[in-house]
Parts: sequence; structure tokens; C-alpha cells
Amino acid sequence: MARPMKRRRICGLPVNKRFGPLDAGFNTDNCINMQLDEYETIRLIDLEGLNQEECAKQMSVARSTVQAIYISARKKLAESLVNGNVLLIEGGEYRLCDGTGEGANCGRGGCHRQGGGRHRNWQ
Repeated sequence: MARPMKRRRICGLPVNKRFGPLDAGFNTDNCINMQLDEYETIRLIDLEGLNQEECAKQMSVARSTVQAIYISARKKLAESLVNGNVLLIEGGEYRLCDGTGEGANCGRGGCHRQGGGRHRNWQ
């Protein structure tokens, strides 16, 4: 029997969840789905500058899990850019942090969700 998937902690949902060529109409045939945990790894590693170990601690998963999520996310970004596909960010096994920044290393210098930031609270 397979082990149940552990929900990954994310600090916020993206303000914009659909990206792609300006002239591309939206249809499911031209769409790549990036899950929210993949988006969070891109945000933490590439934007916030965390290493994979720090990212794993913040998301409450193993470093090897973060590595796999990150590889998948980067492949989807590359596919979208190179092939001109629409990138849709939604879904996945995740839980939003409580926004307090207490304990579990939620962001450097406090929770990403505190003080408005670039993300709105979709709870």
C-alpha cells in the first residue's frame, strides 16, 4: 500500500494564476498545469533565494521531495516559454500557512502572507 501524500505548506496563492502568450486563447489543449507546490518551490528557490534544504523545511517536506517538485516545475516553465503554451497555476496537495510566521520558518523575516505582499489571501 502506498504511503499517503503529505500536504506541502505554502505561504500564499498567486495573484495571477494564468500566464502565456498574449494572443493565445484559453483552451485545455494549449494549457500546462503547474500545481501550487511547484509554484511555491519556484518562488522560494528562485525568487527568495532559499536553497533546497531551507525550502524543504519551510514547506514541511523532505529535501528530496523539494528537488523532485522543483525539477517538475522548471520543466513546465520551460515548456510554456519554448512552446508558447498557457501556464495555469492551480491544484495539488497543499495547505496554506496560518500567516503568523511563528515556528516553522515561514519565510525569511516573517511570513510571506503578512503585510499584504504580492499575494492575496484566497482562503
